[in-house]
Amino acid sequence: MARRTGRTGRTVLVLLFDGVQSLDVTGPVEVFAGAEQHTPGTYRIRTASLDGAPVRTSSGLHLVPDQALGTGPQPDTLVVPGGRGTRNPDPRLTEWLRRHGTGARRLVSVCTGAILLARAGLLDGRRVTTHWAYSDRLARDHPAVEVDPDPIYIRDGNVATSAGVTSGIDLALALVEEDLGRDVALTVARHLVVFLRRPGNQAQFSAQLAAQTARREPLRELQHWITEHPGDDLSVESLAARASLSPRHFARAFQAETGTTPGRYVDRVRLEHARRLLEDTGDGVEEVSRASGYGTPEAMRRAFVKALGTSPAEYRRRFRPAPVS
Repeated sequence: MARRTGRTGRTVLVLLFDGVQSLDVTGPVEVFAGAEQHTPGTYRIRTASLDGAPVRTSSGLHLVPDQALGTGPQPDTLVVPGGRGTRNPDPRLTEWLRRHGTGARRLVSVCTGAILLARAGLLDGRRVTTHWAYSDRLARDHPAVEVDPDPIYIRDGNVATSAGVTSGIDLALALVEEDLGRDVALTVARHLVVFLRRPGNQAQFSAQLAAQTARREPLRELQHWITEHPGDDLSVESLAARASLSPRHFARAFQAETGTTPGRYVDRVRLEHARRLLEDTGDGVEEVSRASGYGTPEAMRRAFVKALGTSPAEYRRRFRPAPVS
């Protein structure tokens, strides 16, 4: 794994251990390395394991760390990745985090790395997130931690936690933007061919992923049709007629097969459609509200504030990429 090893800039230390998820490591490393390449002298990226020994990732890759834990300078940003190795971690790893984790200016976890931080007592009283599949376990095992399973990342003071795997890239981009500004972060995002636009409070699931795929073909086709026609009449009565079912039967069958109500599914689809239009087009708010099925800008504003905590205009300002000069 190629890394910058310059001797200047903020030290970013990434923990390595057997069973670590490789993308939890390489995603943030590539972001910080890209920022260092763009603005030399800003980051010094290091990896460390217990005793400095090589580790085997959950996918079988072998990673050779730069150093052993406890050697080298105090990190500015300490990144704790997740993976299968967090299930039964070496007690020495947890103890090292307990003793030294608070010394970093920023404490960052990716995916189930939050479990290691919680075991070390570093998340008590904090609002955090982790991979949706492990949020219940984290909340159950650590009742002093406030676990929110929905966002892709959360900042609570100097602690930043992210959801599963690729969300570590989103969080790292947000940290680079905080350190070096939006232009640098956007340049890195473009180089990695990812979007500098996913806000931390965006849900881990899209509407299609959040809902199960219906078993029966008519309902499954209807799910796809809804995503392609957010501006149409998507009332229960209209959707039921399209599915050739009574409204009552349709509502029950849809929830039974997808795990969500037709109304909630439609709400998610419309929000995602409006978000994409705000990100990708120059259409006005009124045009976007009509195209997404909200009817009025005020109805869309209420939906954005409720789901994302921001207005459509502010969302566009923050998350639409600047034009390429």
